[in-house]
Amino acid sequence: MSDATSGQNPNQQVDAAVDVTAIKRDLDEKQDRLLRALAEMDNMRRRAQRDREEYTRYATESLLRDLIPIVDNFDRALQAARGNRDAAKVVEGVELIQRELLRVLERAGVKRYSALGQPFDPTRHEATARVVSADASPNTVVAEILPGYLLHDRVLRAAQVAVAVAPDEDAA
Repeated sequence: MSDATSGQNPNQQVDAAVDVTAIKRDLDEKQDRLLRALAEMDNMRRRAQRDREEYTRYATESLLRDLIPIVDNFDRALQAARGNRDAAKVVEGVELIQRELLRVLERAGVKRYSALGQPFDPTRHEATARVVSADASPNTVVAEILPGYLLHDRVLRAAQVAVAVAPDEDAA
């Protein structure tokens, strides 16, 4: 069968093949863009979910920060009352209130931590004093002025501490 009898000339066949190749390439590009857009949407959804979970977990941070000084005042009141024999009932009542407040904070995700005897960690401790000590190794917490608090895994308030220094280090 010749080209004249088939009804198409060779240029028309080449044009049709080029059109099919161009259409296939265009379709492949659009499918690739669609897959990328779907993957990006999935990533955005996961990121938004993670952001919502973090917001929910730490939404009460400001309130809890305000409650912690109250616990500190309870500590001070208890310490002062313990030295007074007549204040035994007051001490008992204040201790009860303090335990209840600490339970409420714990249910909200707040944990009190002690730094005493630990190596100084600037992410968890705030050094407010240096103490010359031959007994404790340098850079160790030897006294705790105020305890630290964590909200889940985040420092809500760093522990205020006194850190040991070597006797010759303080002379410098």
